[in-house]
Amino acid sequence: MTTKFRSARERAEFLTEGCDHVETLAELAQRLERGKPLRVYLGLDPTSPDLHVGHAVVLRLLQRFVDDGHDVILLIGDFTARIGDPSGRNALRPPLSDAQIAANMKTYAEQAGKVLDMSRVRLVYNSEWLSKLTFSEIYKLLSLTTVAQMLERNDFKQRYEGGTPIALHEFVYPVAVAYDSVAMHVDVELGGSDQLFNLLISRPYQTHFGQEPEICITAPLLVGIDGVKKMSKSTGNHIALTDPPNDMFGKTMRIPDHVLPEYARLAVFRPAEEVERLRDGLETGAVSPMDEKKRIAEDLVARYHGTDAARAAREWFERTIQRGEIPAEMPELRLDGRDKLADLVVAAKFAESKRAAQRLIAEGGVKIDGAPVTDPAARWSASAPAVLQVGSRKFVRIIP
Repeated sequence: MTTKFRSARERAEFLTEGCDHVETLAELAQRLERGKPLRVYLGLDPTSPDLHVGHAVVLRLLQRFVDDGHDVILLIGDFTARIGDPSGRNALRPPLSDAQIAANMKTYAEQAGKVLDMSRVRLVYNSEWLSKLTFSEIYKLLSLTTVAQMLERNDFKQRYEGGTPIALHEFVYPVAVAYDSVAMHVDVELGGSDQLFNLLISRPYQTHFGQEPEICITAPLLVGIDGVKKMSKSTGNHIALTDPPNDMFGKTMRIPDHVLPEYARLAVFRPAEEVERLRDGLETGAVSPMDEKKRIAEDLVARYHGTDAARAAREWFERTIQRGEIPAEMPELRLDGRDKLADLVVAAKFAESKRAAQRLIAEGGVKIDGAPVTDPAARWSASAPAVLQVGSRKFVRIIP
């Protein structure tokens, strides 16, 4: 449903509220004034299988354009994922195989649907046109950009000045993204603030091909649960949209106090006035960081799993993590002839390998019925069920 506005300028301001950069607001207002739906897109490269809460910031921005009645495209960069986006990277990305990319993007539409109304969004893959380009066509595209322009990027500039290698194919990435805009003939492109260079380079490419340059809109980046770096699966500081309720709640409770206003604004989308009250309350001591963290964690779980799951996750956290109680309900794992504790830890999926499990045990991170076991070679057998615990959050009931 579209909202009524007094002017195209007011409509443009509504669509871009809270954004970091708009190139340009005047151009967006001019195109809106024509009264025709704009073609708007967001591109996501399937470099990992999980979308996270940081992605939800720009997905929600895209939904604004859906609600405003525009032609909205979610582009899956199945071809550009082979190259790898160098944005914000201080080293080469490891290459991905076609099989890895296919596996990663398998549930992207379903995950995006937790934020977007996918029934009103077109799903497109950039391999449809990028895989068909000839070397001659690629050569012509590359000739439209200079190395000097590429080195204007902070990440490339820092790597070049620091003597860190930059592969030629990394220069191709923004050119490929620019051609996406040409191929789809878009009016507006959205992205995170770290994507600004990639977005802006599309404008001269569209002009070269006789198209109006797109309006570039960037959304702020959500910091990860470490409170330092942007949220990213590769950094391990992310909250996945598919995380189970207890994991989502528990991860949110790990965020540092100083990023609470940011999470209130970008993760659970609280109004600006409420965010300011929270900021002031934290500064004066009128607001309890622990209580506010629980509120944000519960709101976040409710957004992706529903209010009942959110309430249960909060109760689980307070009972299990804060009071140290063993939960009444937990998954079960049968011994099936296994008697080495390290094998059980791996079978419970609490460690990726036997070596990692042995390290966890040696560090005192594994308990049986509440008692720590520190011998990496420990064997365990029993005639009655027992609780295997790793850390403060992972439990499984071992069945003989």
